Amino acid sequence: MKKGIGKIAGILLATSLIVAGCGDAEKTGGKASNASAKDAGAVTPGGELVWALAGTVTTDSLDAHKAGFAPTTRVMRSIYDSLVVELPDHTFQPWLATSWELAADKKSYTFHLRKDVKFHDGTPFNAEAVKFNFDRIKDPATKASSSLNELGSYESTDVIDEFTVKVNFKAPFAPFLSNAAKVDLGFVSPTAVKKFGDAFPQNPVGTGPFKLKKITPSTQVEFEKNPDYNWGPANAKHQGPAYLDKLTVKYVEEEATRVSVLQSKQVQVADIIPPQNLVALKADKNFNVQETELLQANFTLYLNIQKAPWNDLKVRQAVRSALDIDSAVKTIYLGTSKQGWSPLSTQQFAYSPSRENAYKPDLASSNKTLDEAGWAKGADGYRAKDGKRLTIEVIDTQGNREKRLDLIAIFTQQLKQAGIELKVISLPTGTYTERRNKGEYDLIAASQFSGDPDVLRQLYSTKGPSKTNNIAKTNDPKLDDLLEQGYLETDAEKRKAIYKEVQEYIIDNVYTIPTYVFNYSVASSKEVHGITFDSPAWPVFYDAWIQK
Repeated sequence: MKKGIGKIAGILLATSLIVAGCGDAEKTGGKASNASAKDAGAVTPGGELVWALAGTVTTDSLDAHKAGFAPTTRVMRSIYDSLVVELPDHTFQPWLATSWELAADKKSYTFHLRKDVKFHDGTPFNAEAVKFNFDRIKDPATKASSSLNELGSYESTDVIDEFTVKVNFKAPFAPFLSNAAKVDLGFVSPTAVKKFGDAFPQNPVGTGPFKLKKITPSTQVEFEKNPDYNWGPANAKHQGPAYLDKLTVKYVEEEATRVSVLQSKQVQVADIIPPQNLVALKADKNFNVQETELLQANFTLYLNIQKAPWNDLKVRQAVRSALDIDSAVKTIYLGTSKQGWSPLSTQQFAYSPSRENAYKPDLASSNKTLDEAGWAKGADGYRAKDGKRLTIEVIDTQGNREKRLDLIAIFTQQLKQAGIELKVISLPTGTYTERRNKGEYDLIAASQFSGDPDVLRQLYSTKGPSKTNNIAKTNDPKLDDLLEQGYLETDAEKRKAIYKEVQEYIIDNVYTIPTYVFNYSVASSKEVHGITFDSPAWPVFYDAWIQK
């Protein structure tokens, strides 16, 4: 009885002090789109599920703390567990932590851990493991990616006893529980990290329901169920090992091929279904389709505002006015996605609709502004000034994921009408990262998945983990201050007001140009059941099973 009361107390306390502000957000849970997704009767365990992944997982990125690309994090959810689980209504329930308390000064959390959890290598998950993981993320030598932002103002971890841990922050950090539910703050084996060193990403060891069996570089990764697993999250539909014996993830970047291998039964699951195929699959009784809005900073155009002429607000406004984003999104996504007006997706906590329709395509205004700025159109239709063509070089390393290059191709034609040349420069990941860090580009187009609006601090603040090298290249004291206030404020309504101002400020200054709101889709053969979604919206295969 005491343990149950502790769980309830932890949930209520955490929810009332931090997350209550998330409670009125719309649900993000996946929704089945046809009748065959209904209850199929008794579970039949066993078998192998093959998943055609929209992307490639590089062999150096299966480390929960270093991965930054969406395809990798989708895969890692099966390897790593989290302290808590976030529900679709943005409340929290136990996972590796059975209960928790927030200190009166709101600067520390005390977590009471399960006592039966082991890593895949047989070593125990305990308070020391929590400390090791959080300290590892904060250590500059780790070169952590998104996980660094997720820890915010983390200061230290105190081991109270073997299964009690106190996590300390330098200041209140409102997003922590939401971040603690994500795979970015999933737990790696301290023993395995020490054993494998730099090779750990190729030898990932977590506590999850599946463990690594084999990596075939550039082709696939194979997992087998963890036979000892008995600590699923509180919202799981069963406890004990996963139903599936094996989960194989094949890298299938080309969208037509993903659909083809699904329809031909070479795989049982495929994600990010192309818009032109969604309607057909939804109508086909042989398949299930699930869709959910991804909680994230939307796919956005980041002009390098530290580089002329993009440091001129009027020129940035001219670029935005030359774009008919709504038309482009409808053309490419066929009604399956809608235009994004804010840096945040619409179901994200604190999303503000206040700037929806605040601007519109205005080619005449764009041309007038550029004429006044001295950019004259030549015989080829492109503008130039002082012998230099008005060219926007957008660097890219992820290809046509989510049909993004198709969208940019339409933007290329639209911008040409204003005399602006848009060129896509496709680069290997290493070169892309180097040029991005050095600011050697005109534009980057990117999104960033996250369960909390604090993700904007990573993207726009000089005080966040990216410092002056934030992707938006902003160095704005007012914006920095607002984003600091956002994570310090634990009152839900006040926090919403802060992020409303943040969104308006970013849009009004054209620090970025949002494009579309992404609906993540998963299609599966009718025999597959039990696929669910975590926060922000990645597939969970723990409860999945194949009807026999």
